[in-house]
Amino acid sequence: MLLKSMRNIGIMAHIDAGKTTTTERILYYTGKSHRIGEVDDGEAIMDWMEQEQERGITIQSAATTTYWKEYQINIIDTPGHVDFTAEVERSLRVLDGAVAIFDAVRGVEPQTETVWRQAEHYKVPCIGYVNKMDRVGADFFPVLEDIQTKLGVRPVALEIPLGRESSFEGVIDLIDMREIRWDAASEGEKMILSAVAPERENAAREWREKIIDALSRESDAITEYYLAGEEISAGLLRAELREAVLKRRLFPVFAGASRRNMGVQPLIDGVISYLPAPDEVAPVIGHQIKKDEAVEIPCDPSGQPLGLVFKIQNDREAGSLCYVRMYSGVIRPGLMVNNMGKRKRERVNRILRMHSNKSEPLDELSAGDIGVIIGLKLAQTGDTIGSEGWPVLLEKMVFPEPVMSVSIEPRTMSEQDKLRESLAILAKEDPTFTTKENEETGQLIISGMGELHLDVLVTRILKEYKVEAKVGNPQVTYRESVGRAVEHTEKFSRTMAGKENEAELTLRVEPLPRGQGNRYTQGVRNPQIPQAIFDAVERGISGSLASGIALGYPCIDTGVTLSAIKYSELTGSEFAFEACASMGFDEACRGAEPVLLEPIMAVTLISPKEFVGDVISLITQRGGQVSNMESKTAVDEVRAQAPMARMFGFMTALRSVSQGRATFTMEFSHFEKKSGR
Repeated sequence: MLLKSMRNIGIMAHIDAGKTTTTERILYYTGKSHRIGEVDDGEAIMDWMEQEQERGITIQSAATTTYWKEYQINIIDTPGHVDFTAEVERSLRVLDGAVAIFDAVRGVEPQTETVWRQAEHYKVPCIGYVNKMDRVGADFFPVLEDIQTKLGVRPVALEIPLGRESSFEGVIDLIDMREIRWDAASEGEKMILSAVAPERENAAREWREKIIDALSRESDAITEYYLAGEEISAGLLRAELREAVLKRRLFPVFAGASRRNMGVQPLIDGVISYLPAPDEVAPVIGHQIKKDEAVEIPCDPSGQPLGLVFKIQNDREAGSLCYVRMYSGVIRPGLMVNNMGKRKRERVNRILRMHSNKSEPLDELSAGDIGVIIGLKLAQTGDTIGSEGWPVLLEKMVFPEPVMSVSIEPRTMSEQDKLRESLAILAKEDPTFTTKENEETGQLIISGMGELHLDVLVTRILKEYKVEAKVGNPQVTYRESVGRAVEHTEKFSRTMAGKENEAELTLRVEPLPRGQGNRYTQGVRNPQIPQAIFDAVERGISGSLASGIALGYPCIDTGVTLSAIKYSELTGSEFAFEACASMGFDEACRGAEPVLLEPIMAVTLISPKEFVGDVISLITQRGGQVSNMESKTAVDEVRAQAPMARMFGFMTALRSVSQGRATFTMEFSHFEKKSGR
């Protein structure tokens, strides 16, 4: 398959905007599946996990490959719920283009903004699709305004709807100037094309002029034709639009109603026409390990093999399925590859092309393609694999810290190993899931991104891995920091195995601005002291930052400086200095007015207008502060910040005051000092 005939795309949106429904239609119309799977019936092909089918939501990003008009399209269907934002993050990291789906009634929703920021971070070119045009309250044109206002991008409508709400019957294609309707008897497979009706011609020409106007700001060729008064061909419009999309200057938007099998084929054509091939995006930047310098990696199948593991999925029979995006070269079964970060060699046993949870074997995986490698036992999400002769490390993925925890313990001692094994598998699959043991109680504590995330993980442990375990109530994961700067000198002396171990050092601890993270500075330079001693001090500080000050929560936004050190060749040892640094840090922090920090969540509430007063009252009762409110056609959108500790069970209370019609999303915003409630 030639690179120019390949597309790596993701489908991204807010929860319930119709991502999976649209993907199911794409698979059906491209011939990949022989029936349309419905999310509502629990039969969606892309939602293959038992949890996804029961809850009717996407939890894990699913990959599939399909073909359309001699083009290969690798599709990743991503989750829409904010608790699974890491799944979206790692998918966008390896995609070349994305389709953003919007609800025609609700427009740009909170999670849409989150995934849009992620797409901007990775510079992913996007096209848009306004779905659910047949719903009550659906209106295409306010959604375009919403996109421009909230996402800061210039939307260009390539289609306008024929009718709206229940009378929605098709679209007017503004590039080819024709009306498109879909035949219900063939489940939308057959498209009925006709000329634009005379009564709609003026509106169609007006919106086509808007495409030309937007393009004339980006394209000299379009400007020349326009000024000369010449007719601009559909081919030239598509070519210039493609250039503008690749530069992320314009955002083409399509319309449809996927549930009623309307609007999907032009969207697939849009993927081919406007989203980039793997060799059309900017070369990925790697880090040459030996030379310690950045290097560009062109998408070239004849280059040295280099790929990124962006997802791990456990299979009971095959072990770890490593989803890999190849950036350079070719990998074949039987080949030995290097895990660059871990500096270990592993053998590629098999290569698969995935279709949701089914697969077919591949002879090779080459630059630009996405596939699954079996045999890499040590690989984790974010690892770089490649040739030993070209030690290049691709940028590691950074995931948000988990903010909610529950305790979990086996009901019997015989279940203990089973529990630890399942936790290890889940932690390998999901980088936002962590486990640790409470030193005082001996309980296992598991942490995740929110109530739904933890609920899904716990259900998987109990049902999928069949572990009998007791689960505690969700708890907030706090952080600790210091309130003022303090300098402290610590001495350490201990005799072990007849040998004196002595150390003395001075540490300064100070608070840093919120969100800065921790910082260790070695403020002493002495060539007489071995580097191993300085390394031991840093280890002692790092360990103490992780284990906290007074309550055992990890420290954040704390600066530590080593300002003086005394070392003797006779009695100084790495053990002594590591222990001395740890003790010195603890003592300094105790005198630096330690503070407990709680997670503050950014909450977005969408409520019918008649309930908005009760909804605002509810969030303020829970310590929330409303930052702004926006009125839409049928609903109001309220944005607030609230402490996570008081948001447990909020969904039940919200349903109660709004007759089940208000919804909310919540994501971590920042940590701040816990108020004395």
